[in-house]
Amino acid sequence: QNEKELQDIVKQQEEKMLQLIDKSGEVTRLQGEVSQLKRSLQRAETEARVLWEEMRGQEPKVDTAHVQERILLRQQVDKLRLLLLEKDDEHLVVVDKY
Repeated sequence: QNEKELQDIVKQQEEKMLQLIDKSGEVTRLQGEVSQLKRSLQRAETEARVLWEEMRGQEPKVDTAHVQERILLRQQVDKLRLLLLEKDDEHLVVVDKY
């Protein structure tokens, strides 16, 4: 009976280890996705700045105030997304610890 109990305990521990390995792989994958999203965000911010610079050089008819406002709003949204991603990263680290 003791041998059977030990086998059950070993089996349970093996299952827990496999679950932890799966979670670790998922965290690594998610961290990779976060890094990729951050790079995409930086590219988008750069593109917005370039667009604004190009728009400033165009005809006076262009409503530059409107374009500037849209770009600024987009940058703020992107910054908020980055903050959200950072908080998600912190959350994953905390979850990993527990």
